[in-house]
Amino acid sequence: MTLISGLPAHPLLVHAVVVLVPLVSTGLVLCALWPAARRRLLWPVVVLAAAALVLTPLTAETGEQLAGALGATPLIEAHEELGETMTLVVALLFAATMLLAGTHVLRGRGDGGGRRALTVVAAVLAVVAAVGATVQTVRVGESGAEAVWTGRVPPATAD
Repeated sequence: MTLISGLPAHPLLVHAVVVLVPLVSTGLVLCALWPAARRRLLWPVVVLAAAALVLTPLTAETGEQLAGALGATPLIEAHEELGETMTLVVALLFAATMLLAGTHVLRGRGDGGGRRALTVVAAVLAVVAAVGATVQTVRVGESGAEAVWTGRVPPATAD
């Protein structure tokens, strides 16, 4: 099992992914819908999307190692099944980011009608990818929290 300073790497890497994916998604939606934001934020969003693309499969791999060390439970298995989708989801988020960046570069070379239509298509795909990636990140995170905390913390009571 991969350790970082004596701790399992998975919970540490998860926090990076849980921050990066919604951050990239928010930046991507801003860039898709607001041209001024696109001019200022697009390249930092591309860098963060690339970081998420690298960290997500590492997080999944360390999660598999941790699951092997802990043993299978229904909650861990449910989390693993959802977690297996994250690499693809983040790859699609990265692809949408690169598509928007490509259209941004093309638009900078001239303002043809076809380029405008391509930018609109890229913006729609970017918003869909951003929303989907954020929703899936929440779903995977929630299942992981359930796997860790169910049975360890008493259920909340209404006051």
